[in-house]
Amino acid sequence: MLPNVIMRMNQSALCSLVSRQVKSLSSINDCRKLIIPVINEIFGETYTGEEEIRFFPNEHFLDRQDEADKERITDTNFTVFGKIPKKYHIECESSLPDGKITVRLFEYDAQIALDEGEVTEETLTVTFPNTAVLYLRTYQKTPDRMKYVIVTPGGTVRYDVPIMKVQTYSLEDIFGKGLLMLIPFYIFSHEKGFPEYNSDEQKLTELKAEYQEILERLDGLERQGVIGAFDKRTIIELSGDVIKEIAQKYENVQKGVGDMMSGALIETEARTILNQGIKQGIKQGKSQGISETKTQTALRLLKRGKLTVEEIAEDTGLSVAEVEQLAGLQTV
Repeated sequence: MLPNVIMRMNQSALCSLVSRQVKSLSSINDCRKLIIPVINEIFGETYTGEEEIRFFPNEHFLDRQDEADKERITDTNFTVFGKIPKKYHIECESSLPDGKITVRLFEYDAQIALDEGEVTEETLTVTFPNTAVLYLRTYQKTPDRMKYVIVTPGGTVRYDVPIMKVQTYSLEDIFGKGLLMLIPFYIFSHEKGFPEYNSDEQKLTELKAEYQEILERLDGLERQGVIGAFDKRTIIELSGDVIKEIAQKYENVQKGVGDMMSGALIETEARTILNQGIKQGIKQGKSQGISETKTQTALRLLKRGKLTVEEIAEDTGLSVAEVEQLAGLQTV
């Protein structure tokens, strides 16, 4: 069992953080490299990563007969435009399975379906999304899947809702399968060991070595062009946020691993600024070099005296006024 102090952790605060994490990861400029491998893993799809992904609002209002409409906020829902467009709904959970999660999930799904439902000649057509749950903590009661059984006058509909148990994925699994979206949640696989890491310097050093490996692998993926600098920065930042939240009671873990991620974030930002400065300098240098070449060519043509100012301007790409100014300098 998890330590009592962890079990008493503010679940609502963690759920709020996780929701922000998923939204942040989904908002990355080209999130396909993060989202698609997870979809392939959960649903057994074979997307290439080149498919268009379109995200939809996370806020949905549930219709209530005897009270004001109640807002429900999902973690993320989107459509992948493969050979056949498919809608997906992904939720993150960290609490003990209690049945309420399944009810809440179905409410989300039903509202997503209704929001995009179509009525033609009094016929309502609704399409339920392909739904999955990312369980950040795995308990003995955590199932491999949830199940919907919908009994209607027209027949009974049954289907499964798959569950991804994040704690069961090793670093080799994550990087080998391209499941980079799971990196911010990797710390959950070490949560049971927090008391030991906090009191045993050697154990903490081993944990820090794992996170150093994560940073080095992310650097390698950036150099290879698999991910961009902003992608890497977002993964590192969100990883630090999760560590800060779930290791609140363990100061040495916070300082050891949390500070490592903060330092990597600062280094990434500094490197980005440096690279931008270098690129800007090269751009300015090229521009200045082109300008100087045009000027030297115009001066040589003016010295020969065989072309008019207008012809020199046309040949060099300078304006007539600029050529006239150069001509004036030659006569001084």
